[in-house]
Amino acid sequence: MLSALRAGDVSAVELTDAAIAAIERDDAAINAICVPDFDRARASARDADEARARGEDRPLLGVPVTVKESYNMVGLPTTWGMPEYRDFVPAEDAVQVSRLKAAGVVVLGKTNVPLGLQDIQSYNEIYGTTNNPWNRDRTSGGSSGGSAAALACGFGALSIGSDLAGSLRTPAHFCGVYAHKPTLGLAAPRGMTPPAIPPLPVESDLAVVGPMARTARDLSLLLDVMAGPDPLTLGVAHEITLPPPRHDNLGDFRVLVVDQHPFIATGAAVQAGVNRVADALAAAGARVERHSPLLPDLAEAGRLYAQLLVSGNAARFPMDTYEQLQARAAELSPDDQSLEAVRLRGIVMSHRDWLEVNIRREIHRHGWRQLFEEFDVVLCPITPTPAFPHNQDEPDLTKRRLDIDGVDYPFFDQLLWAGLATMPGLPATAIPTGRSPEGLPVGVQLIGPALEDRTPLRLAELLEQELGGFQPPT
Repeated sequence: MLSALRAGDVSAVELTDAAIAAIERDDAAINAICVPDFDRARASARDADEARARGEDRPLLGVPVTVKESYNMVGLPTTWGMPEYRDFVPAEDAVQVSRLKAAGVVVLGKTNVPLGLQDIQSYNEIYGTTNNPWNRDRTSGGSSGGSAAALACGFGALSIGSDLAGSLRTPAHFCGVYAHKPTLGLAAPRGMTPPAIPPLPVESDLAVVGPMARTARDLSLLLDVMAGPDPLTLGVAHEITLPPPRHDNLGDFRVLVVDQHPFIATGAAVQAGVNRVADALAAAGARVERHSPLLPDLAEAGRLYAQLLVSGNAARFPMDTYEQLQARAAELSPDDQSLEAVRLRGIVMSHRDWLEVNIRREIHRHGWRQLFEEFDVVLCPITPTPAFPHNQDEPDLTKRRLDIDGVDYPFFDQLLWAGLATMPGLPATAIPTGRSPEGLPVGVQLIGPALEDRTPLRLAELLEQELGGFQPPT
């Protein structure tokens, strides 16, 4: 699109009109765009064409994009799918919305999310359910499911989402597109904020904001726009320079393949996707290993992630709910180290206990640093299965089950693979690998060293040439 715009082969208005026409034609069946903003989009496109006629050229000038509903954007509601905030309209744009606008984008509208961003699906009482473009009986993922579905359908060239428990990577995997979870702290999240909380430049413990696209190269293009600390943060430079990728040729990469987890099975379709990537790497001459003593303990990593995740989510529980959970946690046997027990203890752990968990996280981070002296990237699943059927009958996520090749597992446990990168704050790029026997997209993630985001992104580009990359739904 940018090449065509710069060559004068197409106008921003034409691109925008084409994207709006696609939304009006196809989105009734998918429900990806929950808040259209077509009038302002057309005005922005006219402004972009006029700016280009004056000789201006910005990184994304005239490119139509979408924005996850949870980002504040002046003139549009930010609800996080919560009915009590259906009329909340923020007073200022989120940092990343401001950066997109400064880069010259045309915002088509906002994309759907789950209630409070707390599901691996995207549905809520205000905007309804987003369907998977490959099979409408299945979820598009969450919480950036609207963005992934929009990209798969051609509703804009790029989107921005967020990721705490795989919310960028899982929808990309389910919908056959690309996403990148940046290194923790690389991209400022201010304004990707629940309506009841002031949009302040707080330091995140696990969550990041990041880019989604239909090609790996486009992820890098959008990350360049998004990267950098919050301008309200004192004492830090407002620009950041990431190191170049470790390699430029596929055969030079050193890749550790991790496809088995002590807490959850890997489904056959996802296993096949991992193997397709591993085989492509090996065929290109890359060093591919399936075992390393340097890999941090996956069971402990899963428990640490579970504790950190729920402790943050439960921080604002009502006191009566918190006290009930405390009583339930006190009844647990000290020998019970199941993930369910770990999560329950994590919800009510003291600050003293949290600091101990954080120390264990730092030990894991050091382990990852040592691993990345030997390897460049870790290749692993994003979730154990392709997109699962819509599951809205049980509102309590802790009571849901996930079918993995005929065996039931706790629904929440599928977050373990996403948490592998989230807990230590590492960058991870989600890439499509092909289709399952049922015709559903299957993706994997490429986890890289901290602040070396360009390494997994470059590997994603090279693999795209081998595997074929994004294919539109049929």
